[in-house]
Amino acid sequence: MTAKKGRVFSGARPTGKQHLGNYLGAIKNYVQLQDEYDCVYSIVDIHALTTLETTVNLKENTLEMALDWLAAGMDPQKSVIFIQSHVPEVTELHIYLSMVTPEGKLTDLPTFKDKVRENPNNINYGLVGYPVLMAADILLYKADTVPVGIDQAPHIEFARECVRSFNYRYNTKVLIEPQMKVTQYPKIIGIDGVNKMSKSLNNEIEISATPELTQKRVVSMVTDPNRQRRTDPGNPDVCNVYSLHKIFSTSDQVNMVNTECRRAGIGCVDCKKMLAENINQNLAGLREKRSQLAAHPNDVWDILHDGDKRARVIAEATMQEVRKAIGFAE
Repeated sequence: MTAKKGRVFSGARPTGKQHLGNYLGAIKNYVQLQDEYDCVYSIVDIHALTTLETTVNLKENTLEMALDWLAAGMDPQKSVIFIQSHVPEVTELHIYLSMVTPEGKLTDLPTFKDKVRENPNNINYGLVGYPVLMAADILLYKADTVPVGIDQAPHIEFARECVRSFNYRYNTKVLIEPQMKVTQYPKIIGIDGVNKMSKSLNNEIEISATPELTQKRVVSMVTDPNRQRRTDPGNPDVCNVYSLHKIFSTSDQVNMVNTECRRAGIGCVDCKKMLAENINQNLAGLREKRSQLAAHPNDVWDILHDGDKRARVIAEATMQEVRKAIGFAE
């Protein structure tokens, strides 16, 4: 058996049922990394509190995300899959890292500025300190590798700076600098044809949707805006339906759509129906497994709680070193 390369950490906020953007942009990558790395994957529910106005659906959304993760192939036998808030050591490390973090560094991060624009009436302390908690997530598990899109590079560099500041302040080598593993996350546009797929914009296609609902959502997708009639030639290069064909359809189908659309040999309705069939076929196994898991939710909670315990073993070992390095009385 080939030795694994190192430890990966990644986390995602519990947003409930996952959509094609989540699946293609992150979950499939999580699954693939399991055979190469020792993976630690967290449902980061504390992070969610920075923007949520109510937590009434937080537990339900956590379960729904876990169902999609497990159905997609994230394997608790290969990875540690757990809930962030069930490992309180992360908040302890967050506090210690905050002591060596300049305030200006936090407000300069591009993600903070984005969140301020999105939530101008909810700029809370937790939102400002979000990057410190994110760094604590990574450093607590001594992850040497973090898979991210290039837009997240400032956050990984921030985590590395946290390591340097902490280790310098306390004259230690306890924390390790994570390396960024740049992943080419495809940007999946929603059914509106304009914005990134998002539940908040109601432009998503859930991976657990029924075949009928999937077809309904696909049929409603915006296509080439300049193609007004069936007899008008289209331009697949500006059509979101075609971009998904390139992911879910066979090469022969992709070539056919590319050719026939340009000469009005195929209409948008037929093109969409073909895409819907291919999405449904591609996700059929995932949906069947999800249905089986959903029938036994207590088993899913057991998987997460087992992951909590395994994560805490790693976390507590790290914190013992951290506390000793700081010089706390034993």
